[in-house]
Amino acid sequence: MKFQLAVNLERLDDSLAMDDVARHTLEMVQIAEDGGFNIVWAAEHHALEMTIAPNPFQILTWWASETSKVRLGTAVVNAAYWHPIKLAGEAAFLDLISGGRLEFGLGSGAYQREFDRMRPGLLQSDGYKYMQEMLPAVLALWKGDYAHDGEYWKFPTSTSVPKPLQANPRIWVAARSPVTYDYAVANNANIMCWPFTRPHAEAELYKRQLDEAIAKHGGSADPIFALMRHTAVYENQKDRDEAINAITRVLGQFENLYRNLDDVKNGFPKEIPLQELEGREQYEPTMLEQNLMFGSPETVIEKIKIYEQLGVDEFIYYASMGLSHASQKRSLKLFCDEVIPEFQQGGL
Repeated sequence: MKFQLAVNLERLDDSLAMDDVARHTLEMVQIAEDGGFNIVWAAEHHALEMTIAPNPFQILTWWASETSKVRLGTAVVNAAYWHPIKLAGEAAFLDLISGGRLEFGLGSGAYQREFDRMRPGLLQSDGYKYMQEMLPAVLALWKGDYAHDGEYWKFPTSTSVPKPLQANPRIWVAARSPVTYDYAVANNANIMCWPFTRPHAEAELYKRQLDEAIAKHGGSADPIFALMRHTAVYENQKDRDEAINAITRVLGQFENLYRNLDDVKNGFPKEIPLQELEGREQYEPTMLEQNLMFGSPETVIEKIKIYEQLGVDEFIYYASMGLSHASQKRSLKLFCDEVIPEFQQGGL
């Protein structure tokens, strides 16, 4: 089992100064590198304070200058917001200046609200079509001269400048639906999935969809299967309560965006009372603590072992959930010191 960190610059209100947020995010990345994490991921979102990531390559370039070995991934670039030539060049430049540490993650977007502003008229549910056309175009541009005549982009012969330092940067696809798993396997991409707050059965569903896609394409594919959960490691009731309160607040804002309720003021989504939502049982504190990667180091180790038995290759520690900066660091250090060693050679 290897470990990855997804961390955002985030503000749930304007009580935090942006320079403090930026400094904290970098410190989290450096803790992860020193603690044995394999990859750190930066997102792409627009005009939302809860995920401040207008260009993941800028974030990763910054992290690259302050780290030396941890790999740097986009989780994920929204294909519909980019042109293939620009995307190929920016990703390749990051690979060049980081010494070949790029992990290239591509996705179809999360929120209709963003599409309404970044690609007006495009339904979020159609974003995957752009992803499916984008990936082969970027891969071809990385190899050399290439002309494209597709449904969404057309351009005469061009190439990526620069080229990636790696001969073949690893490709990742954010996948939840069978069509995306099928596409990932067909294009030799690795998988990152996120079961939100849902029970373990959701992870089992994703693994089943992956296995079916592999079988459909001859059974020889062996993609990395990575799974993400919000994570909080704690050792006392006070820290447990803080984690539950923080994730509840974040989920209230997330559901606003995910359900396209579109009540956002100056970048801050209104928090929707979770008790008013359909399916609200998945937000009960006991369910959150059970389904998410919450608990003592010993509890978290046992939960990760369940995923390991399912066939998850790498676990993505999702740190951004509105916890105080001190609590985020305390949780991550506990994970590095007490959880990761159990999955390294010689761990019990």
